[in-house]
Amino acid sequence: MIHHKVTDWNDAYSNGPNIPGGDRWPAAWVEPAAAYRADLAAAGRARLDVSYGARERNRLDLFMPAGTPKGLVVYVHGGFWLRLDKSFWSHLARGAVESGWAVAMPGYTLCPDVFIADITREIGAAIEKAAGEIAGPVRLTGHSAGGHLAARMISATSPLSEATRARVAHTVSISGVHDLRPMMRTAMNATLRLDDAQCAAESPALLAPLPGARLTCWVGAAERAEFVRQNALLANIWTGLGAETTAYEEPNRHHFDVIDGLADAGHPLLRTLLEV
Repeated sequence: MIHHKVTDWNDAYSNGPNIPGGDRWPAAWVEPAAAYRADLAAAGRARLDVSYGARERNRLDLFMPAGTPKGLVVYVHGGFWLRLDKSFWSHLARGAVESGWAVAMPGYTLCPDVFIADITREIGAAIEKAAGEIAGPVRLTGHSAGGHLAARMISATSPLSEATRARVAHTVSISGVHDLRPMMRTAMNATLRLDDAQCAAESPALLAPLPGARLTCWVGAAERAEFVRQNALLANIWTGLGAETTAYEEPNRHHFDVIDGLADAGHPLLRTLLEV
């Protein structure tokens, strides 16, 4: 018999203090991201700060492969819906771009300026904008809060148009928070302002998947227990609702380095995202 009870919800979702050398992030991403942006911009293959909406952060970066794109990958960044921006993650486009795909990385308005439901709509608008620029199949991915937002796009109440929904061939939620209700127990909720009704409306685990949804939930095996649980949770529930799902725990990866595989065209994470 195994008993589980979380007594400190802030610690349960706290990554940096629970990772050796965890204070290196997010600063460790800044230089490689800036260098990759500069390299692609110099090659004429980066379109930065493309507007997709009226708000200040309604901008996306679009990174292009050398030839005609095979399709579109969208990466949605994390930060618990309340911190960071698209500039930290540009280098993670490398694997998909080198594999022949265009990659869009949208920014979005942060809480408390908006509610999570508003962010969902913004990400939907960003994907519509990028999908209008790039033909072919669409792959969605995101990390942490971005994993939540990516999964929201293939939930029954997705903000995406029918035409764009039909193009989404695979979604990979990396360390995603799929049930928002535990967030109400954290100090972050002073900023997130979640309540029961919002959690019911915005938690992929409490929503049905779109028909034909294909979902991979990917997490680092060395992550906080709550992220591992949240990863397995959505795949488990959506399997029972007819979706094609996979859950995977990558060995020896924590919350900050679990995304590194996206930058490597040969890494299993990137290959999983792009596979047919």
